[in-house]
Amino acid sequence: MKRFFRDLRRYYRYILFASKAQLKAEVSDSYLNWFWWILDPLCFMLIYVFIVQIVFRTSEQYFPVFVLIGLTVWNYFNKTVKDSVKMMKSNRGVVTKIYVPKFVFVLIDMFVNTFQMLISFVIIIIMMAVYRVPFAWTILYSIPILIVLNVFIFGSGMILLHFGVFIGDLSNIMNIFLRFLFYLSGIFYSVGKRVPAPYGRIVLKLNPVSFLIDAMRNSLMYGKAPDFRFMAAWMIVGLLLSGTGIWLVYKNENSYAKVI
Repeated sequence: MKRFFRDLRRYYRYILFASKAQLKAEVSDSYLNWFWWILDPLCFMLIYVFIVQIVFRTSEQYFPVFVLIGLTVWNYFNKTVKDSVKMMKSNRGVVTKIYVPKFVFVLIDMFVNTFQMLISFVIIIIMMAVYRVPFAWTILYSIPILIVLNVFIFGSGMILLHFGVFIGDLSNIMNIFLRFLFYLSGIFYSVGKRVPAPYGRIVLKLNPVSFLIDAMRNSLMYGKAPDFRFMAAWMIVGLLLSGTGIWLVYKNENSYAKVI
């Protein structure tokens, strides 16, 4: 871990510069430019609100805000995890020419996706005001929730970065798994209310995405504190994944250029 923190201090300027460059590149060929980062979550929110609230007539309170919180957390998790599988191949030009610690690529992707997620959170706050969702001090719990989310995503990303180099079908496997996880995470429904007991509680606690989405909704919309026992448990899981992923990548990084 000493090597990790030493490399982090050495390359943090590169991480920031590459993140800014990637953000600019994403909208460089678009007429609406960065405005797409606002339109994208809003459009998906409207689609789900129409389908679930109007077609299926859900009675969930503050449903547009409810959906937007779920989509925001899910999109951040989904984008980073999917990108991690092909991280080495996407950065083939850098990997085969110069030495850069491979965790840097995961952090760059997380920085880019975090910026877009923060835009969605600004929209969420505005939507809460529009729909008159009561603001409470529990909104501060969103900070530790995001910390746990980031640690878990980084650990998952490092593991997938490593195995994505050697397992060609891992990308297709992850696409199927993430599609299944999407419907299991309660993006547009409440897992605790819609999934019959005791399965709803099991899904809510053992699915990290579902648990963190529910915790974020409780802190922002309902003035409730998250379950700190499971927060601590998922934090430990994230740290274990991160430590294992860092060890795997450092141990095998010399072979990545040969394989890709």
